[in-house]
Amino acid sequence: MLRLVFFVAFYAILGFYAFQALRAATKSNGISYLYLGVILIVLINFIYPYSNARMSGVLSKEISNAFGLVLAVLAFNSIILVFLFFEDIVRFLVATYYKFFGVSKEFTLPGRRRFLSLVALGIASLPFGALLYGMVKGKYNFKVLKYELAFDDLPDAFDGYQITQISDIHSGSFDDRKKIEYAIDLINQQGSDVLLFTGDMVNNKADEMRPWMDDFSKLEAVDGKFSVLGNHDYGDYVQWETEELKKQNLEELKQIQKDIGFDLLLNDSRFLKKGKDKIALIGVENWGKGSFKKAGDLKQAVARVNKDDFKILMSHDPSHWEKQVINDAYHYHLTLSGHTHGMQFGIEIPGWVKWSPVKWRYQYWAGIYKEMGQYINVNRGFGFLGYPGRVGIWPEITVITLKKKILT
Repeated sequence: MLRLVFFVAFYAILGFYAFQALRAATKSNGISYLYLGVILIVLINFIYPYSNARMSGVLSKEISNAFGLVLAVLAFNSIILVFLFFEDIVRFLVATYYKFFGVSKEFTLPGRRRFLSLVALGIASLPFGALLYGMVKGKYNFKVLKYELAFDDLPDAFDGYQITQISDIHSGSFDDRKKIEYAIDLINQQGSDVLLFTGDMVNNKADEMRPWMDDFSKLEAVDGKFSVLGNHDYGDYVQWETEELKKQNLEELKQIQKDIGFDLLLNDSRFLKKGKDKIALIGVENWGKGSFKKAGDLKQAVARVNKDDFKILMSHDPSHWEKQVINDAYHYHLTLSGHTHGMQFGIEIPGWVKWSPVKWRYQYWAGIYKEMGQYINVNRGFGFLGYPGRVGIWPEITVITLKKKILT
């Protein structure tokens, strides 16, 4: 409750500054009050439904969009606050100077400068427009990212072997079946040898996946489809009437994955074989730093794997790679993760810049990294959660081709 009070107070302060900027820029009280009314409606349409949704674990399309609008308003108003707050400091200093050293002995703040308010409104409109675009178009702007990784100890028969990775489906957030059908077709068009899904099939409950089972059952790969669990799959972020219902939900999700053709690896391994050659495919349950669930057990997962086998590890959270995998006694040639979503917001220009606020939380947050001769790919995610959109960090389908490094 206290957090809600602080949020509303902060929202009100930002709205007050935006009101002043609009009034100074347009010289119209009507437009300014109309904007206050709009942001008040946005807030009301979000708070109560969202509070109920957190209790039930079900985020409807309407609630998700309301959250997106609140976020867009906060971004817009926050930038205005920065400009006008510093202007207020200058106004206060000027008023103080005139009171003690000027002709007038009254403390009177100078009026706001229209030009500065116009600049603030113009700059603030950029993230506001971007966030709205992300909600309408960006969340289904699927990108196929292709990589080639070379290894000197790759078994000969797997030279050119192609892997498609998807992650973080979050089916409970979907609201456009045609876009999902398009993405499924796009995955199948890659014609990969194996399809690997690295966790978070749902937001909270197994039922979220049921309307989409027919679509995802159409996914194809020559050597099969394999998956692991992500932190959201365990149902930890919703209140359950009993612990038994929570366990039942997880079992239902495991069965759904089986029904749509995925071989779910729970701290276990499989071998992909071509003739006499093989590579080990290992899947661990979720392991994340901080307060995230730590059910992943590497030792159990590799019980049937030899130290010198070529290994591909599926582990949902890249912090597992950072904290345990790269320092393990076994050498994991390639780890596939997801989890971060790239925060669904950032700037990426290939070969020039790759930035997202999530980098302050995760060292490895999107794309390919290499440490101690071991690779990880952090998939940016297929779906979306929380903010119902994506800006700059687009939904990703990863295609990785394994190559035999030729020694000279």
